[in-house]
Amino acid sequence: MTADCCDDCASSPAEKGSKEQQTRRLRDVHEIRASALAGVALIIGFASGAVGQEGLALGAYAAALVTGGSTFIPQSSRALVRGRLSVATLMTIAAVGAVILGEVGEAATLAFLFSISEALESYALTRTRQGLRALLELTPPEATVLQDDGQLSVDPQLLEVGQVMLVRPGERIATDGFVRSGRSALDMSAITGESVPVEVQPGDDVYAASINGRGVLEVEVTATSADNSLARIVRIVEEAQERKGRSQRLAERVARPLVPGVMIVAALIALLGSIFGSPLVWIERALVVLVAAAPCAFAISVPVTVVAAVGAATRAGVLIKGGVALEALASVRALALDKTGTLTRNEPQVIEVIPANGFSQDEVLSFAGALEARSEHPLAKAILDKASPREEASEVEAVAGSGLMGKVGDEEVRLGRPGFIDAQVLEPDVTGLQDAGATVVLVERSGALLGAVGVRDELRDEVSDVVSALKGFPLRLSKITMLTGDNQRTATALADSAGIDEVAAELLPEDKVRAIEESQRQHPTAMVGDGINDAPALATASVGIAMGAVGSDVAIEAADVALMGEDLHHLPQALHHARRSMSIMRQNLTLSASILLVLIPLAALGVMGLAAVVAVHELAELVVIGNGLRANLGLANSGIRRDLTN
Repeated sequence: MTADCCDDCASSPAEKGSKEQQTRRLRDVHEIRASALAGVALIIGFASGAVGQEGLALGAYAAALVTGGSTFIPQSSRALVRGRLSVATLMTIAAVGAVILGEVGEAATLAFLFSISEALESYALTRTRQGLRALLELTPPEATVLQDDGQLSVDPQLLEVGQVMLVRPGERIATDGFVRSGRSALDMSAITGESVPVEVQPGDDVYAASINGRGVLEVEVTATSADNSLARIVRIVEEAQERKGRSQRLAERVARPLVPGVMIVAALIALLGSIFGSPLVWIERALVVLVAAAPCAFAISVPVTVVAAVGAATRAGVLIKGGVALEALASVRALALDKTGTLTRNEPQVIEVIPANGFSQDEVLSFAGALEARSEHPLAKAILDKASPREEASEVEAVAGSGLMGKVGDEEVRLGRPGFIDAQVLEPDVTGLQDAGATVVLVERSGALLGAVGVRDELRDEVSDVVSALKGFPLRLSKITMLTGDNQRTATALADSAGIDEVAAELLPEDKVRAIEESQRQHPTAMVGDGINDAPALATASVGIAMGAVGSDVAIEAADVALMGEDLHHLPQALHHARRSMSIMRQNLTLSASILLVLIPLAALGVMGLAAVVAVHELAELVVIGNGLRANLGLANSGIRRDLTN
């Protein structure tokens, strides 16, 4: 395989994604600008008509019709040719009918209302994927390959299965593989979400973008850069987002039988009326029926509610990416939560110090802190926050994959995991700490065990209350599950403390996706996470919810909702807000559909003329807009708090 070929294979998906993003951005900009211009032209038309400038008013109305209609008439016409009907089809036909009847102002109003609804929806829904594509940049620019005649630096895209990489301390691993030789501790948080570094030895699997600790590793490649963990995450997220993009909105589902029904009724009125009566009278009535069936209020029902609900949530620190996300959030009946960074703060803390052989807790922490002060291990900060070292350590060395050793004064001191230091004296206590989900560090001085330190990433203070709120009235979620890449003992212990009944641990991103897919066979499921490793599950779930303020850009891009604060109370509050907003949306749709069902027969029978039909439409629009704005005014009732400082 040549380098050019490999580059083409690796870059084509990114280039394709970039072109798609650019096309979407251009379309959204066009819709927003066209809607704004149509609105300005419509206002000029109204103002000109009010002062008797009928010619200027007609020109302004025509400009509003053409400009606003450009956002949906061409697409709906092409869809109609292919036999696909939608609300846009009915709006197009109604606008044409209004023009034929000489009501250009009414046609312009229809075009503006629908164009602004489409623009608002696109603006709320569209997000770029720059963070997602940047995920691939987590791999290093070069990888060192071992050969018979020495070492060779190569582009990671050129790595082949079976080659052996040399990974030095502090380097990122270029692609997936397994350890051939060496021991070290790897930061795998980008892929697995593990809260503490994972000790690896020969035979253990390692993943692209993992950061090597202090040991030197030889890693045999098991996946090319185009098929490694990061590439799979990108593919899973993009495929899930594309699938969601094709999902039908509630308004479209309601309109599906309405559109052909109206067209058939209008055609029958024109045809049968022309046969048994005056063609001019009945064709005009058919056109009035089309205007009566114009779903003005129907079209604005969803967008006005969505914009009000999304705006209210945004001010409270909950970003909801459009109407599809709002509807999905309202439908959630099961919830899956990542552990690290979501249920916990990803800040390990000392939870217990167990002295041995007559030593005190202060002595254990003092000697542990002396060594950890010279360490960059993530657990070092937790111990140093508790310790008050009496002396500085010297000659500190890291034993790859095991711990630290050095001197405090004239005495040899060692610190590390069980196995590196004999823990027989404290074996029941060490086992108890591990069962409680803690990482255990042992401290030894001059061959004598000083004690053990238990370190754990603790739950957020509000987790238990949040889980209770999710289970209780009015949300009553059917199932709450913890999904984590952390080990089973840690996950189980923390889940018990939080009141979460189901736990799935030691999961890779693909495993989380399978767990979400399994849950969705029973209930619409939301996934809450904050890390790169959560992105595929966030994209796959009915609705993905990212912990935005502390989460990765990739997780936020993949999610449908982002909680921008660190307070998990926003989770049940956002669910309640979405359900209430959805209720308002249904009220608007029901009212709009009811008006159509009344207007159409009255227009068909000649009871209501064009002027009366237009007046009812405008009144209905005002009612629908007012009701939709309750999604904003009712923020206090939704339970979402404005306070983000907790």
